[in-house]
Amino acid sequence: MADIKVPWESWVVVCDGAKALIMRNAGNALLMNLQVHETLSQPSEPTRELGTDKPGRAHAPDGTSGSAMEQTDWQEQAEAEFLRRIAAKLDKLVRERNGSRIILVAPPKALGTLRPNLSAEAQAAISAEVPKDYTNMPVDEIERRLAA
Repeated sequence: MADIKVPWESWVVVCDGAKALIMRNAGNALLMNLQVHETLSQPSEPTRELGTDKPGRAHAPDGTSGSAMEQTDWQEQAEAEFLRRIAAKLDKLVRERNGSRIILVAPPKALGTLRPNLSAEAQAAISAEVPKDYTNMPVDEIERRLAA
C-alpha cells in the first residue's frame, strides 16, 4: 500500500454503495485516533424487491421477430444515488467545516462513481484515495490498515 499520512484534523471518509463513515483524526500522523462524526447507510434490498415488473419486449418492424429488454438494475441505481449523496456531503464538508485534507477510502467502482460528482473544491481537498472496502471494519482496524 502507498504511504498514506493522516495528519491531525484530517477527515477520513470510508464508504461503498450502501454505507459511509465520516471520521476525523483527533490524533496525529503517527498515532491515529479516528473519531466518527457521521454514519450514513441505506437499506440494501435485492433488485427483485425494488423493481415493479418483468422487463418488456421489443418487436422488429417486420412483426415476426422480437427480443427481451435488459432488466434495470435498481440496486445499482440506488447505490449510485447514495454515492451522489456522499459526494454532496463531501462538498459540504469542504465548504462548512474547512475540510482541506480528506482521505477517501472506497472500492474502485465506488470511487469511479464518486469522482465525477465531486465539486472542484472537494476534489482539490482529497489528499489520498485508497481503493479498498473498509466499510464493515471496526474503527480501530481501519486505523491499523491506514497506518500500515
